[in-house]
This record gives sequence, structure tokens and C-alpha cells, in this order.
Amino acid sequence: MRYRIEQQSGRDASGNYVFRIYSNDRLVAHYWHDYRGDEHGIEFVSGKKASLPGQAASFITGGGPQPLTLSEQAASYLDRELV
Repeated sequence: MRYRIEQQSGRDASGNYVFRIYSNDRLVAHYWHDYRGDEHGIEFVSGKKASLPGQAASFITGGGPQPLTLSEQAASYLDRELV
């Protein structure tokens, strides 16, 4: 599967950064991380939620002048969860 991630504007009420994850053009999940990237999690459109181990940098890459992308680890996780 191919995945695309894009940041929602601003932060949520808890101060977390929120992102939308698409498979092709279909929204499949919302991903979030705190301002330091220490805590992060995902909520699938099916309603399933999960906290993720490690830091946000292990799930997304890029930012600033670089485009946001999912890491190979993140894509593999989504492949398993979206079966």
C-alpha cells in the first residue's frame, strides 16, 4: 500500500500535533504526537486507537523544508493493522 501523511493546521486542544494518513486517496487514520515527540499515537477511522512505542521520529520523517513522510517502520505497521 502507498501512504501519504499531511499535518492538520495548528494543534489540538491538548497541544498535540495532528496528522491525517491516507492510503492512496482514502483517509485511514489520524496520527498525533506531543510537542517534543516523546508521546505519540494513532486512531484509525474504524475507531481503533493505539499508543505507539518510541518517539515520533521513528514514525514520521521530514518536516521543515523536507516533505513529511512515513518511515518504513510506520508503513509496515499500517500494512499489518489495515489488513
